[in-house]
Amino acid sequence: MSAQGPPYTSGPPSPRDAHAPKGANPLKRVSDTFECWLRRVLTVVLVLGLPAAAISAGLTAYEASMGTVRVQRAERHQVTARLTASVRSDDDWAKRAARVHWTDGKGVTRTGAALVKPGTPEGAPVRVWVNRDGTVVAPPMSTLNARTSGWFVGVMAAFGVAVGTYGAWAGTRLVLDRRRYARWDAEWDLVEPQWSGRFRR
Repeated sequence: MSAQGPPYTSGPPSPRDAHAPKGANPLKRVSDTFECWLRRVLTVVLVLGLPAAAISAGLTAYEASMGTVRVQRAERHQVTARLTASVRSDDDWAKRAARVHWTDGKGVTRTGAALVKPGTPEGAPVRVWVNRDGTVVAPPMSTLNARTSGWFVGVMAAFGVAVGTYGAWAGTRLVLDRRRYARWDAEWDLVEPQWSGRFRR
């Protein structure tokens, strides 16, 4: 019975193996080393960049919203208006627009539209927000709105960093795998005839 291929021989390591660093993997490719370092870099980006982006974006959005809160509070105030006509009552309890009138600080009678509950009688008092020009406007933004905006923007920034990091990792891994497969195919084209020829004897 003859063995296929060269017999196993034991002996001293070759000069190439003797000078290899301890713990080095001879099968490790350059792409493997690059992938390892990329994983480390992206991990650092994820650990440090995610909270940094979330906090900075959240605080920026919060400060911008608080600026809007301060401006709206300075420009808007509430007045007591009166309904000019009764609001019809029906099964729908949603508020609806109705005409109201009030007298401003200069004694000028103004009119506008405000949302009131169905069934409110004519002449009923209604609290409305107006600006300096006497136009009915929405209530000013609250500090709760500013906090919510800050949290929302911060979470979205963190999500963006996470998605970007994963996308960079997945894209690079896809490119590296394609190059590896192409190299394996090229090497197999060279080795396969010699390998399969050993079994045709």
